[in-house]
Amino acid sequence: MRRLLAAAATALLLASCAQAPQTTAPRNEVTARQVSLPDTLPPMKAFASAHVTPPMRPNGEIAGDFLDLAFALESGRKLPVLTRFEAPIRVAVRGNAPAILQADLDRLLSRLRIEAGIDIRRAAPGEGASVTLEVIPKARLQALVPDAACFVAPNVSSWSEYRRLRNRPETDWTRMSSRSRMAIFLPGDVAPQEMRDCLHEELAQAIGPVNDLYRLSDSVFNDDNFHTILTGFDMLILRAYYAPELHSGMSRAEVAARLPAILARLNPGGGTGAPVTRPATPRAWKEAIETAAGTGGDESSRRRAAERAVQLARGAGWYDTRLAFSLFVQGRLSLGVDSRLALASFQEAERIYRSLPGTELQAANMGVQLAAYALSGGRAREAIGIVDNHIEAVRKAQNAALLSTLLAIKAEALDMLGRDREAALLRLDSLGWARYGFGSPAQVARRMQEIAAIAARGRRG
Repeated sequence: MRRLLAAAATALLLASCAQAPQTTAPRNEVTARQVSLPDTLPPMKAFASAHVTPPMRPNGEIAGDFLDLAFALESGRKLPVLTRFEAPIRVAVRGNAPAILQADLDRLLSRLRIEAGIDIRRAAPGEGASVTLEVIPKARLQALVPDAACFVAPNVSSWSEYRRLRNRPETDWTRMSSRSRMAIFLPGDVAPQEMRDCLHEELAQAIGPVNDLYRLSDSVFNDDNFHTILTGFDMLILRAYYAPELHSGMSRAEVAARLPAILARLNPGGGTGAPVTRPATPRAWKEAIETAAGTGGDESSRRRAAERAVQLARGAGWYDTRLAFSLFVQGRLSLGVDSRLALASFQEAERIYRSLPGTELQAANMGVQLAAYALSGGRAREAIGIVDNHIEAVRKAQNAALLSTLLAIKAEALDMLGRDREAALLRLDSLGWARYGFGSPAQVARRMQEIAAIAARGRRG
């Protein structure tokens, strides 16, 4: 399940409450210059092909991750056996699926065939579907599962069937011994990027592991929502999941015995070795971070939960993605309330992410906040430098919302320096990506206005 996160990387709430670090001001203090959008927005941009980086970690560590992903649910409940499809996988689409979602699905199915070696494709007319992707209104989905942006359910093929069998033994993952039918439910009235992000995570869980691990830095199987498309690690996990040496019904011990040879064959650069077992993330930290990053409760309670998550991470001696994510959430919740704490949190989180392998995208999500601070302080060249340091990682990760935001910040900074023509061209580029990342013209205009508000503060400073 892809969770709704109020303080998530994908939310990108860079509103006018972003401020120079030496001040603390009410949220609506800044009046930005009005942003004039073109009468006709430039065409929507979309990513054509994925730039996949193979996992760089040892195979023993990856094997441990595989086992923790494959034999537990997000709730912590254990799965007694491995389950997967034992026949070719056929995918059908129901509901009002936009053309851009259909195109994203075709690209993803192609990647799964090529990179994961899985026999998966669209169901032919009249052919039964293994996986049914049903597009429904966001309000209907969240009326039933409030914390979900989208989710997958076993042993059903429609929304009506899921509603009827929900909380019944038929839809209990722990009772399964194999997979024959899966249904993915995602909203069709959200931005194209949000639909694509749901598609990648939920299809991966429909055919592969259903767990998420906060410790993973290079995977969509992580509730921090930084990665939005399947990574090289994810494709390796799925390729191993469908290795001929494995089959549905195998126990954790049986899979663990065969994994070293499987991974040595599929990922020879990772070496050999038995699965490395890592301590489970304490439930207390998970509850604190999920409260802080979630959509329930008031902002004050979420800020207290974020502070608790940071304290727990420090107390556990972590210097990894979990501490960095705690700091990121704390920083986001401190914007407009305690800007010194927000800035310090983003800076420390960026240092941690920069110290870890394969976390360039996470660092970029800190960078966009730091670039906004530089812009709000009138430090145009600093803002441009920060954007330039992170832009390539964001393109590779195919995060159009973040890419658009970075480009818009840079355009405002160029305006400050009197480089109007460069700024205008960059702003058009930003708008093209914003149409994919944010969706409607109203949402695009709102994002541009938020960034202009940040720049307005810098011009006055």
